[in-house]
Amino acid sequence: MRILLLSWLLFNSYFAAFFCISNLVLVSGRCQSDQKQLLLELNLSSNLNSTAFPTPLRRLMKWNQTTDCCSWDGVSCDAGGHVIGLDLSDRAISSPIDNSSSLFRLQHLQQLNLAFNRFEQVFPAGFDKLENLSYLNLSYAGFTGQIPIEISHLTRLVTLDLSVDRYSSPEESLKLEKPNLKMLVQNLTGLRFLYLDGINMSTTGNKWSQALSPLIKLQVLSMRACYLSGPIHSSLSKPRSLSIIRLDENILSGLVPQFFLEFPNLTTLLDANLSGFIPKTALDLSQNQFNGTIGGLHVKASSLLDTLDLRSNKLQGQFPMFVFKLHGLTLLDLSSNNFSGLIPMSAFQNLRNLSYLDLSYNRLSIDAITTNISSLCLPKLTKLFLASCNLMEFPNFLKNQSSLIQLDLSNNQIHGEMPSWIWKTVYWGLLNLSGNFLVEFERPLNNINSSFIGLDLRGNQLEGQIPILPLGVIYLDFSNNKFNSVLPAHIGDSLRYASFVSISNNNIHGSIPPSLCNITYPRVLDLSNNSLSGPIPQCLFQMNVPNTVLNLRQNNLSGIISDTFSKSCELQILDLNQNRLEGKVPKSLENCKRMEVLDIGNNQINDSFPCHLKNIATLHVLILRSNKFNGHIDCPGNSSGWPMLQIFDLASNNFSGKLHLTCLGIWEAMQLNPDKDQSELVYIIIATYLNDVLRYEDTISVTIKSLELKLVKILPEFTSIDISCNNFEGPIPNVIGTFKALYALNFSHNAFSGPIPAFFGNLRQLGSVDLSSNSLHGEIPLQLANLNFLSFLNVSNNKQVGPTSTQLQSFSEASFENNAGLCGPPLMATCGLPPAKTDNPSDARSTVNWNYISAETGFCFGFGISITLLIFWKRWRKWYFERMDRALSWVFPCLPLETRKHGRRATRNQRRH
Repeated sequence: MRILLLSWLLFNSYFAAFFCISNLVLVSGRCQSDQKQLLLELNLSSNLNSTAFPTPLRRLMKWNQTTDCCSWDGVSCDAGGHVIGLDLSDRAISSPIDNSSSLFRLQHLQQLNLAFNRFEQVFPAGFDKLENLSYLNLSYAGFTGQIPIEISHLTRLVTLDLSVDRYSSPEESLKLEKPNLKMLVQNLTGLRFLYLDGINMSTTGNKWSQALSPLIKLQVLSMRACYLSGPIHSSLSKPRSLSIIRLDENILSGLVPQFFLEFPNLTTLLDANLSGFIPKTALDLSQNQFNGTIGGLHVKASSLLDTLDLRSNKLQGQFPMFVFKLHGLTLLDLSSNNFSGLIPMSAFQNLRNLSYLDLSYNRLSIDAITTNISSLCLPKLTKLFLASCNLMEFPNFLKNQSSLIQLDLSNNQIHGEMPSWIWKTVYWGLLNLSGNFLVEFERPLNNINSSFIGLDLRGNQLEGQIPILPLGVIYLDFSNNKFNSVLPAHIGDSLRYASFVSISNNNIHGSIPPSLCNITYPRVLDLSNNSLSGPIPQCLFQMNVPNTVLNLRQNNLSGIISDTFSKSCELQILDLNQNRLEGKVPKSLENCKRMEVLDIGNNQINDSFPCHLKNIATLHVLILRSNKFNGHIDCPGNSSGWPMLQIFDLASNNFSGKLHLTCLGIWEAMQLNPDKDQSELVYIIIATYLNDVLRYEDTISVTIKSLELKLVKILPEFTSIDISCNNFEGPIPNVIGTFKALYALNFSHNAFSGPIPAFFGNLRQLGSVDLSSNSLHGEIPLQLANLNFLSFLNVSNNKQVGPTSTQLQSFSEASFENNAGLCGPPLMATCGLPPAKTDNPSDARSTVNWNYISAETGFCFGFGISITLLIFWKRWRKWYFERMDRALSWVFPCLPLETRKHGRRATRNQRRH
């Protein structure tokens, strides 16, 4: 996809081998009767409907038994009427081939092509019977398992292609263990074209390059994504005719071998039966783990090397200046390494043929500003990638470029205005200026031509009004800027052919223009995180484009969700979270049979549980939280349920009743399945004719550990159930104990009763459990201590009793508080010891603490004597009060005291100073 010329070379060399490997007579004489019978006995069939697929998939059915078999499609014969060539590729054949198949009795066969079929069976072992084979292509045929040793007996092979999809699951892949790579090729010394892409050779270790040493005639070697490891041994230098080397997507390490740049300039193939040229050599070692420097490599093939692809390794050091001596380069990709230094753009004058340049994601700086561009004669590039190259300004040399189909200056430090001349640099292609500090467009925008198909300006600081782009734009991303205008009323007319439109995370206000419904092929429409208001146009729910994404979350949209979803609805993601939508869940939403994410949380929807959606078997995420849903969630009748469901969020509604949920038993994604595909739940959008794959990742919010988390990528191993803040009651259902893949569970703030089930201890993937604020009673099960990944636990505000488990004491006190019967760390309440055993239990009950009794008795006796003396002894009373007056006068000298003397009714006021 990225290396067009390399693909052209592979294509030409590959089919040159197929069509020129032998002197064949395509149709000559009459077909031998036995040959015809053997062909008919193949009885190959397709598992596809013949009316649903184009003619190339139905060619096998055109064999007319009344005609000469040498004239049959895909069959070629020699002068004697023997079948020597059989091409059954790309026909979706599914009928199995066993070791007794008539195929292996066509012993004159020299060429056999079964590529791109659907056999889906273990690799058959009968190919050694076809000892005359010089061309064998079984790539992507659907064979699985171990490659049989019988292949190594085909000593006349010149071309061997056993490639499989390098992203296939282990069950669908091929492997080389016994025999290993060395055993497979040791007798195939005539091989010139070897393609083993995607085959698992992990057991070969770092001996794979030595295993290839017998193949001294090899011209094309392609072993992509084969789990190859270790450094490349010098024995790989023996095939001096190598012209194409593909070793990318492995885990190779060490230094890049010097001999890769020293292969001689061989322009013709060595076999007299072959014609044509391989004018250049391609070297692809990308996506490995090569390290060290390559600056010291000596170049002896400067006119030969056409492609140098070392991207995605661990190479470091100063930029390898020797590449400027490779005058034949058309493609140079050193991206995603750790090269450093300053590169003068003037040096690229030496690479006159260069059309593809990628230096992104290193520690490089490009001197593209100070150079006098009028004195430069730079190559006319078609693809230029300078992402993360410390650019501060737009490179001046770009003013002389006018034929770029891709220009990537993203993730630099370019400030200020986006110049108008930049639009002229890209012709019918993509411009990526994301991740810079651009604040505005140079206006007027007169230079934007109609051939501009893709623009990525996300993550800048652009302000003002959204610009109107010319008709023909396919990809548009204005997200994460500061645009603060309304959407132009006719914006949809200019985006008629767009597949990807994102204006999210801005300050766009006003209503959604109905003209957006004029987009004829919308794959992604993302207007989230703005200030849009008003109703959602009904026509947006009627889009029938496959795998459509509609994201309007976090706006101020109001009204209802229109019940206008088409019967052929193709929506894959519908995200309306955090708006002010009302009404009910539309019945027509059940038409969206391919829905994977439905998020209508944080609105004002007043409805019962949407049982009519239970037949959407593809649903991965269902979020209804923070609405006004009510009633029970049990659905009557039979339903297929949601076998792929990963995230189920009903929190903060008014659901009630017991949690029967018999349908939960078919939530297979919640159950541990080690064989399931572990690929990420992302949505692949093909946005341009360039076949570039753009991944759209919808962000959803889940609450875990009392925190709201935003998930950008939803991994299949992440599963969550949140039904908190409702009115559910009764026991926790046993079916939860089958969800062994469950990571987060939140049943808090309900009315669940009964004990905490012991089956929680079997849910070994649990990382977060919240059962707080219910009526759960009994002891906390000891089995919870088995959860090694548990990082959050809350059982507070229940009726738990007994001591806390020692293994759970690492959690905070808040995890257990307000359970009257709980004791032990981390709680302050200590667990009392059981009472001591005695012979006379009554003695224990009558035990008196005499220390307390003695103190109380002494206090009462002394206090009683003092009061009695004050009441009945006049002299003592007089003496007591005089002493108290003196004491108070001394402490409070300004306090007026009145002394009243009884007797003779005499009264005397006295002020003491």
